[in-house]
Amino acid sequence: MRHVTELQARQKLSQIWEEKMFKTIALPVDLAHKTDLSRGITVAVDLAKHYDASLAFVGVTGRGPGSVARSPEGFTQELEKFASEVGTLYGLDIGFKSVISNDPAIDLEDRVGESVKELNADLVVMPSHKPGLLEHVFASHAGRFASHSDLSVFIVR
Repeated sequence: MRHVTELQARQKLSQIWEEKMFKTIALPVDLAHKTDLSRGITVAVDLAKHYDASLAFVGVTGRGPGSVARSPEGFTQELEKFASEVGTLYGLDIGFKSVISNDPAIDLEDRVGESVKELNADLVVMPSHKPGLLEHVFASHAGRFASHSDLSVFIVR
């Protein structure tokens, strides 16, 4: 049996603690419902600061005009502006990734999943709403994403 000295044990623990648990955190955002994002943003920002991780917002939009912008380019500008505003508020440099989808309602989880992988995120903080009657029949976007992702997913209601 190998004897480990107290000093060796402390050095090993120190190495483990120095490794970042999370390096990149992704937060999918729905710009049409900014007011519903506050809890998710707070959790993502707190985790990013705690683990000294980067944070990026991921937004998905359709090809045509939408409630946030008239074009995908306009949506990207709105997402960049939102990331900048939140970053200024919390004193954090927040990145962003805008994704264009043919049908965001159908393939939202797939587009978010692809974007998260492109960002090399190792944690996804997903804002969600409280389950209602429909969620007993159909899973929420956050629930579907979490159940099909190989990443760590933190769902925030």
